[in-house]
Amino acid sequence: MSALYQSVWRWHFYAGIIFAPFLIILALSGSVYLFKPQIEGQLYKDMLTVREVGAEKLSPDELAAAVRKESPGLAIGSITMPDNPRSTVKMSVSQDGVPTTMYADPYTGRITGTIDTEKTFTELFKKLHSQLLLSGTLPNRIVELAACWGLVLTITGLYLWWPRGKFTIWGTILPRLGKRGSRQFWRDLHAVPAFWISLLLIAIIMGGLPWSGVVGPQIDKLANSTNTNTPPYAYTFTGAPESITRAKDVADNLPWATENLPVPASAAGGYMQISLNEVAGIADRQGVSRPYTITLPQSDKGVFTLSSDKDNPTYNATLHIDQYSGAVLTDVRFADYGILAKLITIGIAFHEGKLFGLANQLLGLLACLGLILISAGSYVMWRKRAPARKLGAPGKPRDRKVSIGLLVIMGVLGVLMPLVGLSILIVLVVDLLIIRRVPALSSWFSA
Repeated sequence: MSALYQSVWRWHFYAGIIFAPFLIILALSGSVYLFKPQIEGQLYKDMLTVREVGAEKLSPDELAAAVRKESPGLAIGSITMPDNPRSTVKMSVSQDGVPTTMYADPYTGRITGTIDTEKTFTELFKKLHSQLLLSGTLPNRIVELAACWGLVLTITGLYLWWPRGKFTIWGTILPRLGKRGSRQFWRDLHAVPAFWISLLLIAIIMGGLPWSGVVGPQIDKLANSTNTNTPPYAYTFTGAPESITRAKDVADNLPWATENLPVPASAAGGYMQISLNEVAGIADRQGVSRPYTITLPQSDKGVFTLSSDKDNPTYNATLHIDQYSGAVLTDVRFADYGILAKLITIGIAFHEGKLFGLANQLLGLLACLGLILISAGSYVMWRKRAPARKLGAPGKPRDRKVSIGLLVIMGVLGVLMPLVGLSILIVLVVDLLIIRRVPALSSWFSA
């Protein structure tokens, strides 16, 4: 066994032991959340669909008036116009200062129900997926750390899988099922499926990293510094507005690439705010695809934000509209994105299972189930090879140059993914100061 193979195997082993449980949790929760539209469509069917499709829909102003009449004191923050004639209209509202989500029949104005979106069935799995059902920053960082190490595991796993010597189909692209129960059998159930889903896993993990707390802002900074996010020519006027307010501070349902757009201000001196009907008319004239969300101004200088975050990202649109004159101050579409923003937007849609419908969801499910299978196979394989009273980790290679060289490579990955780098430093410190100084630990860890 080469020293490089031994060293890579050792890193792969320890990363798998530590992070496989977290990756299983992410796979289980992600596989459920992929099918949010179908699940919530059944659980909340009476709220999300109309009883009867009418001849003509109410205008946005008529709908808002009907809802306010049925529920006095209601303040509407945003309204989402659906593209399906059987769908109700979603509104973000505040009732006596309590924010909630309300749905209304677009043909009659009847309120079909209210719901706390933080407490829906699929939201439970979303919180498990992003926060491990815990609050605070630390759980989110643990999830990000596990996802980043998932990338490292996939890359190192591909190196370990790569056939050495004469190529054979069995054990490489097809598992050897003849010796059931043997370590070879479980090795193949781990390595072969991992090879088949490796590209899927890399695409899915990369698609989720833009949302992460540490790598995400670095990706956004990279896109902005290289002019590959939303360059200046994406605006309808010369240059971006001088504003510290960002789009995500005033609106929901925004595409990733426009969340940090600076928000312009409505022109001073306006007295009469334009109507929701007029904003909807602007959306139609500008070719904004439904479903789109109209977010109302929050102050005298605020703007209407018109955003379309369709499953197909090529229809993305973010417009800011002067609340008095109706002038379109900002109009950013998918075509205006830089190359990195386009790739990230497509990657996010793929991660969520939205890029090409049910087939995308099924591919995501395949990756999640495959990850669970290979994690289970690795556990059985580990227990079969681990000697009594030892962890069973691969021994350190004798060639220190190889170990140092691989550590440098891992350090580069640690720079690209800071949490990985921090975890590597912690492991090295624990190894040098504790494990190597305690003979029992040194023997157990094969240090």
